[in-house]
Amino acid sequence: MSEEKVAVITGGTRGIGLAISTALGESGVHVCAGYQSNREAAESMREAAEKMGHSVTLHQMEVGEPDDCVRFVNEAIEAHGHIDYLINNAGINMDRTVRRMSIDEWHGVMRVNISGCFYMIKAVIEHMISRGSGRIVNISSIIGETGNVGQANYATAKSGMHGLTKTLALELAGKGITVNCVAPGFISTDMMASVPDEVLEKIVARIPIGRLGKPEEVAYVVTSLLDDRASYVTGAVISVNGGLDM
Repeated sequence: MSEEKVAVITGGTRGIGLAISTALGESGVHVCAGYQSNREAAESMREAAEKMGHSVTLHQMEVGEPDDCVRFVNEAIEAHGHIDYLINNAGINMDRTVRRMSIDEWHGVMRVNISGCFYMIKAVIEHMISRGSGRIVNISSIIGETGNVGQANYATAKSGMHGLTKTLALELAGKGITVNCVAPGFISTDMMASVPDEVLEKIVARIPIGRLGKPEEVAYVVTSLLDDRASYVTGAVISVNGGLDM
């Protein structure tokens, strides 16, 4: 990848987002990493990246706020002149069964996980169309494909990414822009670290490969979709789940 490439990544300082940021940095791509509130953790990520010779800027923003999404995109364009890649990675969960889920919990997850994805795309789409090129990758989840008890809001938002991806891929197919979705399974991140051992053992027992995935394995698939050699891949939902759902 060219050193002039610029990537905008929501949730780019932790977990899978951090792995994607690192992989892009290794390829000489400048990373504009969005984060919500933990400035200390974000600065630590940037310092570590710079020690490895990577180019990173941090952008505090609320992905569920459309004005913040526009500001984030405009900051990247003003600083670097263009955006080549958009990775919609930011997401939250507020787990509860439908019977107990509050309206606020429903809308809170939908606002970030699917509306935030839409807001970021809206903010960058005219810029990419004007350049005649771009790559958009949405990070979904296996839960969007299978559903899960207590995650109706999360599953609905993540499966919504699939429909958004396919529709946008059709709309932009003739404009030099590809749109794809990566659906990770159970990945070894901070979120999984909070799962009780007995629950984790049951999860791993269901995975044919027999282990949790690594964030770097998801990042590899994402960066492959950004490569110019993947220009014929669009509208795809690619599972990275160790064979748990086929």
